[in-house]
Amino acid sequence: MTENNPYPSVPYQQPGQHPRPYQAGPHPPPYGYQPMYVQAPPTSGYATASLVMGILGILGGWCAFGIPCFLAVILGHVALSETKNGRKGGHGMAIAGLILGYIVAIPALLIAIFAFGGAILDSTP
Repeated sequence: MTENNPYPSVPYQQPGQHPRPYQAGPHPPPYGYQPMYVQAPPTSGYATASLVMGILGILGGWCAFGIPCFLAVILGHVALSETKNGRKGGHGMAIAGLILGYIVAIPALLIAIFAFGGAILDSTP
């Protein structure tokens, strides 16, 4: 141990001296070795459609009577069942489509129930 080095496990270096370079890594793979690439599963078309319908429903679902939102919910549930076992990708898109669809579909459904329910109750003598 030197008196100038407060850390005994680290070798002392003169100021301006570069540290020792790292040793070479492991040997290269043998000749003919091909690295293995894992292919991602194909994306579910229902998940993509659910996300697109959810976005359309948020942007203009109120003027289309909420039809894109209801389609997003239906397609999202189909996509969830399709992506459940992992053979198809797009699980996150299906969930996003469901959330976007439900954001407009639930209030639209409640407004329709209250409007038609109120009209029916008002028409009874």
